[in-house]
Amino acid sequence: MKLSRLALAVLLPPGGALAAEAADAPQVYLPAQVVASRQLPESAGPSSAAATVFNRDDIERLQVQSVPELLNRVPGVFMVQAGGRGTLTGAFIRGANPGQTLVLVDGVRINAAASGLARLEFLDPGRIERIEVIRGPQASQYGADAIGGLIRITTRRGQPRLRLAAGSQGSFERELGLSGGDGQTRFDLGASQVESQGFDRSSDDRGHDADHDGFRRRALDLTLAHRFGDGLEAGLNLLDQRGESELDDVYNFRPGDAYERFSVSSAAAHLEARPTDDWTSRLELGHFENKSENRNDLNALNNYSFNTYRDSLVWFNTLRLDDRRQLLLGAEWYEERLGSDLDYAESRRWNRAAFLRHSYRGEGFSAEVGLRHDDNQRFGSEDSWSAALGLDVAPATRLALSYAEGFHAPTFSELYVPPTPFYRGNPDLSAERSKSYEIALRGEHRSTQWSLSAYRTEVDDLIVVTGRPGQLFNRPENIAKARLQGLELSLARTLLGWRAALAASLVDPRDRATGHTLPRRAKRNLSLDLDRQFGTFAVGLGWQAVSSRYDDDANQHEVSGYALLGLRGSWQMSGTLKWQVKIDNLLDKDYSQALYKRPDTPFYTRISQHEYRQEGRSALLSLSWVP
Repeated sequence: MKLSRLALAVLLPPGGALAAEAADAPQVYLPAQVVASRQLPESAGPSSAAATVFNRDDIERLQVQSVPELLNRVPGVFMVQAGGRGTLTGAFIRGANPGQTLVLVDGVRINAAASGLARLEFLDPGRIERIEVIRGPQASQYGADAIGGLIRITTRRGQPRLRLAAGSQGSFERELGLSGGDGQTRFDLGASQVESQGFDRSSDDRGHDADHDGFRRRALDLTLAHRFGDGLEAGLNLLDQRGESELDDVYNFRPGDAYERFSVSSAAAHLEARPTDDWTSRLELGHFENKSENRNDLNALNNYSFNTYRDSLVWFNTLRLDDRRQLLLGAEWYEERLGSDLDYAESRRWNRAAFLRHSYRGEGFSAEVGLRHDDNQRFGSEDSWSAALGLDVAPATRLALSYAEGFHAPTFSELYVPPTPFYRGNPDLSAERSKSYEIALRGEHRSTQWSLSAYRTEVDDLIVVTGRPGQLFNRPENIAKARLQGLELSLARTLLGWRAALAASLVDPRDRATGHTLPRRAKRNLSLDLDRQFGTFAVGLGWQAVSSRYDDDANQHEVSGYALLGLRGSWQMSGTLKWQVKIDNLLDKDYSQALYKRPDTPFYTRISQHEYRQEGRSALLSLSWVP
């Protein structure tokens, strides 16, 4: 299937819980530490943005098979997949567009320059050490693409390991990891392979679309770090994931046998020095590639490729002014390039920026102020700033107030993609700009860690892809004003030996001019995880409930809500061997997250709407060896 059509259909469709660092702690909202400044850790004080962190223990305990599956547990986050594994995925954070969420892997931006989307569905959770989700605008430090929030991923560290797994839909997973070193030099090397025969994602079962859609992915990562002395360190992180995903050709009357060959790779090198005890300076060099080759045996228009590249350089300095004050100063440059079989009007642009943030931590009081200036080759200068205040209002209870601005530049495809029968770019698009306000209470009482947040974001010139009834092609347009507001709740505690983590959110994403709900955003989400250890055995339960939502900007096509139940268990057979089993969608619910348009005549004179299928009941059994 044509990538631009699928990407934009997911991104902009037509018409706490912070995990504690201890292995036996549940997901909780109050963290010990959040890595907000790329590789430099900082205290997650009461004035910090709402954040969720999953460490390696959480990923293994929850037995997730994909990054989207893990992110569904974050309050305020709704993941949309137009089908099953290997299909394009969008992360709606607090009602913002998926392209308005910045994703970093080892400090490197991995949002594709063509679609603006980070291909989270291609990232292997087995190769991930840590995932941090920071909700709310982060433009004062990270610039464009962070109106909704920030997802920061750190690749795998740790012990040597071997893992084998098999499950439903002809699924097989293999993983191998090596590590070693001494006090000065350390390396981690890992490889994995995942394959599945898949299932039929289209619901009208026409032609080649009636078959199962398989998925194959191979991943390789390397981390190397060396300390030259007490004040100097250098490191290198490499990640490469590639494979093939079979697709449904839903936009054509006679579907072809469509598939996508993909590769997502990043390289990050850093040099960190401590000139003085109060000054840490870090230089990061990054390179990212996202390649997609689309092929279709019956439809020649679908045979082409998208390759995007980004080179980046970041320099930031953390200065400890005194025991209570800290200053972050930095500069960033990156250049994006696009290569495609399609004739884009422009295929290259750069961005330069400088930023600073001052933070104060006192007794019962904290404050932060941040400012960033961006100079974009296409859209000129942009200033973004943020301010936050934290107060002790009662024992073990903190109040946080914050304000933040953000902006997002349109992607190459939104601006310049040549007209096709399915999608048309719009070179007259304006950049999106936002202002956000948030109030949050966070605390710990009677062994329960909790957080309650209320937020409101006003977005000017929000980009929405519009499509009219009976019309196949879509076109991105600016809407004058959009309002994103909502509530988030997270709770975590241990009760009668059970570790419980609950996340709930209410969001109202609305076009202020028409009053319509923005498409593909669920207004209500609820996630619950329960886990308990019985000696060498462990059991767990996961439950997710999602409300209905509209699939188009005119609110004429509604997708029903759903509730999913999953079970998991493990047995520590010996000191080195561990068995794990999981069952997803235990009740075998039929449900969908998105719709697609199908022409009902060869000449596209009549168009109908159909549901993408999601996976039914599935199981996976795995064996891990950690020497």
